[in-house]
Amino acid sequence: MIKIGDKLPAGKLQEFVEVEGNGCSIGPNAFEVEQLVAGKTIAIFALPGAYTPTCSAKHVPGYVEHADALKAAGADEVWCISVNDAFVMGAWGRDQKTAGKVRMMADGSADFTKALGLTLDLTARGMGLRSNRYSMLVKDGVVATLNVEGPGKFEVSDAQTLLGQLKSQA
Repeated sequence: MIKIGDKLPAGKLQEFVEVEGNGCSIGPNAFEVEQLVAGKTIAIFALPGAYTPTCSAKHVPGYVEHADALKAAGADEVWCISVNDAFVMGAWGRDQKTAGKVRMMADGSADFTKALGLTLDLTARGMGLRSNRYSMLVKDGVVATLNVEGPGKFEVSDAQTLLGQLKSQA
């Protein structure tokens, strides 16, 4: 499992782009993680799945609510990563009103999540291989903080915890 001080692994994430521009077409666009994090501070949170109860009722709304505070404290961007396809993440982002606040990043085949060592096997619940619930601050591609939830928990990966960690590092 990735840990504080480690460099993020190479990988691609997809984002459903609503407005064409800056070399991005409307629809799913693939991005190299290494390029997106270079020289930036990124507040990342990941969760088991789009439209699932805790993720939709607490996790994403908390980051939408605190996005401006995270950016004011030094985060260049806020990302939500889930093992869903870019179409689902785009639709969920519209439902959660994340535009301009949280980038909804799809890891459709769980390749990036596997490289992080943060997979969660929910096959027995009919959901297949997913992501653990976690949050992290990444500075220029290096993990500065990491908060991995225990099974079924939502205690340390919330926006307020990550905001506090970001402020303490300023």
